[in-house]
Amino acid sequence: MYVAVKGGERAIDAAHDWLSEERRGDRRLPALSLDQIIEQLSLTVARVMAEGSLYDQELAALAIKQSRGDLIEAIFLMRAYRTTLPRFGYSNPIDTGKMSCIRRISATFKDAPGGQILGPTFDYTHRLLDFKLAAEGDDKISDDEYDTLKVHHEVHEQSKDIPHITEFLNKDGLIQTEVESDTTPDDLTREPLELPASRALRLQALTRGDEGFVLGLAYSTQRGYARNHAFVGELRIGYCDVEMDIPELGFSIDIGEIQITECETVNQFKGSKKEPPQFTRGYGLVFGQSERKAISMALVDRAMRWKELGEDFVGAPAQDEEFVLYHCDNIQATGFLEHIKLPHYVDFQSELELIRKIRKEALAHQEAAKSEDNQPLEAAE
Repeated sequence: MYVAVKGGERAIDAAHDWLSEERRGDRRLPALSLDQIIEQLSLTVARVMAEGSLYDQELAALAIKQSRGDLIEAIFLMRAYRTTLPRFGYSNPIDTGKMSCIRRISATFKDAPGGQILGPTFDYTHRLLDFKLAAEGDDKISDDEYDTLKVHHEVHEQSKDIPHITEFLNKDGLIQTEVESDTTPDDLTREPLELPASRALRLQALTRGDEGFVLGLAYSTQRGYARNHAFVGELRIGYCDVEMDIPELGFSIDIGEIQITECETVNQFKGSKKEPPQFTRGYGLVFGQSERKAISMALVDRAMRWKELGEDFVGAPAQDEEFVLYHCDNIQATGFLEHIKLPHYVDFQSELELIRKIRKEALAHQEAAKSEDNQPLEAAE
């Protein structure tokens, strides 16, 4: 702590008060409500929930408001709060094949079984500022209009049981079969990361990882740093039911619904001594609507599978399990980076004394060398 600052703890308390004032902003303007953040900044809320490992829109909105829009700080708040919550069980694995899709596209099949659903996306918008959004005015609608609009959306929301595209490739043996396991995967939120990590653990780390970092790694694989050319087999966004087994009842019950984004990539594979030439998969799944993160996850997931597929390690960053998993977590990175703001007086003084000593010796050596160079040459006899 900066206890040497004039005022001590009073100065720190004043800094907290100043932060609160800055967070609130101009008090002549209405305060931002949590509902406004949830409804109008939904993609931001989705990122905070995904990287904070806690699906709760209201808490994510509160964290965003408290952090003044600093998403990494908001994610930090979410994770910190998460550690205080009791754990009373585990839900069953969600079935994404029964997702109620609001968006579902495939870049590998023109006539995808189940149809292409464009959904809410920026893909077809012009990247031009819409100044109509800045115009003042009340765009609220009545409850009756809202109910009508909601029904309209639900009519366009597709029914469940839309098959995965990769299942059709799997029927002809053209894509590697994913082996299901009854073993409960390790929980990264409960146990520290250990290497080598299972694929399930790697995916957990990636879904919690910083979106920008994972995106950069994914981009590097497309530019040749991993020889990893991929097609988006399927990208789907929608809602899945979450079920949990209740021992007292003897069956599972539906405890809620979550929005998720899932991506499966189809990647080339020339084969190995154990496997014939076929396609392989990359996989990504995150909370909320976050397709950039899901696609990035899938690309990096596939790059890190080089060992199990018998491929060569070409030294690409995305292939290096230790590099990826130990550096993708923005909370760990932030903690280590920002700790250098804290007082390091003793360390710096020792470094300062060392530099002074080295400089003194170096200058003395230079003076001695200069003195020798200026000595007159003796005449040779």
